Amino acid sequence: MQIPYTVTARTDSGLFNAKLGVWLLLASEVMLFGALFSSYVLLRVAAPTWPHGYDLLNVPLALLNTVVLITSSVTMVMSWASLMMKDFAKYKRYMGLTILCALIFLVVKGFEYGSKFSHDILPSTDTFYAIYFTLTGLHGLHVIGGIVVNFYFWGPGSKMWQTEPERFTNRIEIAGLYWHFVDLVWIFLFPVLYLL
Repeated sequence: MQIPYTVTARTDSGLFNAKLGVWLLLASEVMLFGALFSSYVLLRVAAPTWPHGYDLLNVPLALLNTVVLITSSVTMVMSWASLMMKDFAKYKRYMGLTILCALIFLVVKGFEYGSKFSHDILPSTDTFYAIYFTLTGLHGLHVIGGIVVNFYFWGPGSKMWQTEPERFTNRIEIAGLYWHFVDLVWIFLFPVLYLL
């Protein structure tokens, strides 16, 4: 027996179950990051002086990471589009590039964190660094989550393509929604922390 609405859209929402579920997940994630951004704004407004991120953080590395994540969004779309065109080999290539970009992002972020830690700059240093490490660390955990999901669909989960190609394509679409959300959060984090 197959669970209804796993491939076909629900009549009440026009979405299949997995897509509806990921939209609910993303709504909760928006609330989480929204609360953290709001806290940042309130702390910054209330502070008599506030350091500029461009004086304390490595803007070129953050810019590199921004380019890497935007590129990963493009490769994620291309992996889904490849499945829509029934080209599994291209899907594997583009999904592999998406995972590679995510790993590059984490390596660059690791160098950035390492530089801070080597100079004894920790979350306990001051309020700015507490916010910086909290927001970028939480974002990094979301990147790791995206890598795990995408790697599963690139590797063992790709067997579904042989038996249920439409359902597999739907799964890549919802993984893409999550990945685009992760990229969008970074697009907000970059100017707020590094440029202002």
